[in-house]
Amino acid sequence: MDILLDYRPALRQRSGVGEYAHELAAALARNARPGDRLHLFTSSWADRPDPTLGATIGARVIDRRIPVRVLNWAWHRRGFPPIEWIAGSLDIAQSLTPLLIPTRRARQVVTIHDLDFLVHPERTSAEVRRDYPALARAHAARADLVVVNSGDTSRAVQAQLGVPPSRIVECRPGLPGWIGTPAARPEPERGYVLFMGTLERRKNICALLDAWTLLVKTMPDVPKLRLVGAWRPEADMWLQRLQVPPLLGHVEYVGYVPDAQRRAIYAGARLLVLPSFHEGFGLPALEAMALGVPVVASTAGALPEVVGDAGLLVPPDDVRGLAAAVRAVLTDPQRAAAMSARGLERAAQFTWDRAARDLRDAFDRIAATPAHADRR
Repeated sequence: MDILLDYRPALRQRSGVGEYAHELAAALARNARPGDRLHLFTSSWADRPDPTLGATIGARVIDRRIPVRVLNWAWHRRGFPPIEWIAGSLDIAQSLTPLLIPTRRARQVVTIHDLDFLVHPERTSAEVRRDYPALARAHAARADLVVVNSGDTSRAVQAQLGVPPSRIVECRPGLPGWIGTPAARPEPERGYVLFMGTLERRKNICALLDAWTLLVKTMPDVPKLRLVGAWRPEADMWLQRLQVPPLLGHVEYVGYVPDAQRRAIYAGARLLVLPSFHEGFGLPALEAMALGVPVVASTAGALPEVVGDAGLLVPPDDVRGLAAAVRAVLTDPQRAAAMSARGLERAAQFTWDRAARDLRDAFDRIAATPAHADRR
């Protein structure tokens, strides 16, 4: 079976979707069946994939110097050109977004990480606002298969897009390769509290800074809060708050941290806090649990099914509750140790190999049935 995976989300700084693309590609290659050929498609005017990518993963890399926005506009708005013109004959073409890759004969697969763009388009980028709300329903209806990352996203796709369960496969993220096997780590004596994720509206950074303002005023020895993740234009208003009291000296922005440095970032953290308005999955929570870092997260989206009873969950609009949860972990070493132990056990349940095998089974199912999509 010739399987093409759209690797473009992983071409630059790998945020959640980029991590998903990279780890899923590696897992599909590890779990390949006789006769399988994996093709990773990238395109950009300026950015090129690592020259060792194909050999490292075990896949053919198809790299084209086509601007991402130009190709997306042609694919999303014109359904042209078919991917076979670029990559050759294929059986499966999987997009890592909710929008289809045009094909001539290959079965079309879309990936939906969450539907926050339907409810809150203002939290998204200009291209997402332009295309996703207008096109996602029609593209999901035409897709032979819809890949989701959690039960929460599966339920949303069924309810909001009308996709039946028979055309949905749940592929939960596993532990990234740079973590390996979940393992405890020494509790840092003078660690910090960590936020890991892109600085965007959906991550509820404003509430996090409001909670830290409360902690600074009521907890003189509160550890420093470190914000780690890629920057978005709306982040300016939050970063300005770090330059003046009461947050001056108590919160710092680190920026995006590549894989090779993330273990060290987690190793120095006493706690991960993830107060998002919505998460289709919440990969930083899983990473933290796998490295023995206690987690305080919101009750929104898929975070409860990822964190389970291993962390403390607070409604995203409860600033005082968020501050209280952080204080409870920081001031109770026994509670923190118990959360760390439960997190290690829970993180071990999530594996990319299981996700890849489930997806590969789903590819066989759609290949054995008449094409769902109308390709006219």
